[in-house]
Amino acid sequence: MQARTYLRASLFAALVVISLKLLAWKVTGSVGFLSDAMESVVNVAAAAFALFIVRIAEAPPDADHPYGHTKAEYFSSGIEGLLIGVAAVLILIEAGHRLTHPQPITDVPLGAAISALATAINLGVAQWMLRGARRLRSIVVEADARHLMTDVWTSVGVITGVLLVPLTGWLWLDPVLGIAVALHILSEAFSLVKRSVDGLMDKSMDDDDLAGLQAVLDRFRSHDMRFDHVRTRVAGTRRFASMHLHMPGQWTLQRAANCRYAVEKALIDAYPGMTVTIEMLTSAQESLQEENAQTHTETSALTDSAPGGAAPQHH
Repeated sequence: MQARTYLRASLFAALVVISLKLLAWKVTGSVGFLSDAMESVVNVAAAAFALFIVRIAEAPPDADHPYGHTKAEYFSSGIEGLLIGVAAVLILIEAGHRLTHPQPITDVPLGAAISALATAINLGVAQWMLRGARRLRSIVVEADARHLMTDVWTSVGVITGVLLVPLTGWLWLDPVLGIAVALHILSEAFSLVKRSVDGLMDKSMDDDDLAGLQAVLDRFRSHDMRFDHVRTRVAGTRRFASMHLHMPGQWTLQRAANCRYAVEKALIDAYPGMTVTIEMLTSAQESLQEENAQTHTETSALTDSAPGGAAPQHH
């Protein structure tokens, strides 16, 4: 099942849910239910945007984008994070207004039942999408699923507050719970935006994946073979790794190529779809790029240690 299938289901569910929540607001006149419906409007926009972005992300590499388009997913999750944040701010505004201008609400049991049905739909779809996101390693599906989960928490808080209002007579309870849920949503929004920024900044693979990668390389390390300058990055569903493979200079090209192929195959077997770049060097050799970087580092150190930060003069 592809990411687009999950996103289409999410969009359809969002349309059903917003209809139910607007009905709950109409029945009760509760600003809590209204703010809950407002967040579902964001769900519709986010799901539609995610569906558009995933079409771009799934496009194959081309002349202008030889590494593919998978980073487009980070734009989707970042936009979703911002939309969630906007929804939280709108809820805070509505809750603050109701806190200063309390109003009675009507037909609470019926409205709560309608909202609970909408919440159950969101919960089921979100859990289904989270399982799919783990299987597909898709940040855009995961972002949309987490967006739905924030909606679930919003609804639970709103339903609880609305049900307690007629039981206690505390009209302020509805907006206070709305504020608490809105703060939780802001936390989720920050998490999504941060993850998107990390992805766009070429964040490395997570610690568990890095440990697994090093375990694969350990199978090949020996007195004759060593690895250094191992670098990784993640772009949407794709993972990239590059490294230097050092071996004795007297080895034949065929033997060296066979070793490189064996390492590459082992990494791809461990991480299907990974793009692996291995630069072969002799045991005592470094690449020109690394030599230049080392020279730059040494020059900078000398400059920093010179009086006044000036480069030392040679006579």
